[in-house]
Amino acid sequence: PRSRRSLTVVEARGGGSVDAVDRLVAAVSYLLPLFDGIQYGRYLFMQFPVLEQALEPLFPLLRAYKSFPYASFVAFFVLYLTVVRNQSFSRYVRFNAMQAVVLDVLTIVPNLVERTFGPARGLGYSLLVSFYNTVFLFLVACFAYGVISCVLGRTPRLPFVADAADAQI
Repeated sequence: PRSRRSLTVVEARGGGSVDAVDRLVAAVSYLLPLFDGIQYGRYLFMQFPVLEQALEPLFPLLRAYKSFPYASFVAFFVLYLTVVRNQSFSRYVRFNAMQAVVLDVLTIVPNLVERTFGPARGLGYSLLVSFYNTVFLFLVACFAYGVISCVLGRTPRLPFVADAADAQI
C-alpha cells in the first residue's frame, strides 16, 4: 500500500519527487525565451489579433522586462549562473532552467537570418514571415509544454533542446 502524498509533492520521472517551489522556479524559467522571442509573433498578431489577446495576461511582466536596458542579457546570465550552475537547486530545476537557456539562445537565429538576408519584399519576405511565424509558434508550444509539465511535476523534454540541456547539467 502506498502512503498518501501531500499536495505539494508530485512524483517526478525517475521516482524522485518535486516540491512546489522547484516546480515554480522551473516553470518561471520558461518566461525568458518567450519574452525574448515574442517579437517573432508580430506577423501572426497582425493576422490573428485573438492570439495577442491570449498572451495579454503576460504583457505587464513583458513591459517591465523590456523596460530595463539589457534585461535579456542580464536575465540570461542570472538564470544561467544563479540557477543552472547552482548545485543547491535540484537537478529538475537546473535541467528546466538549462532548457530555457538553450531555447533562449536559439531565439537569436531568426534575427541573424533577417540581418544577413534582410528581404524587404517578394519571395524572400514571404519566407521570412513564414520563418518568424514558425519560430514563434515553436516558442509558444515549448513555453506551454514546459510550464504545464513543470506545474504537474513532470520533466518536459523539448525537441532540439533537451539533449543539449542534458549535456550541460
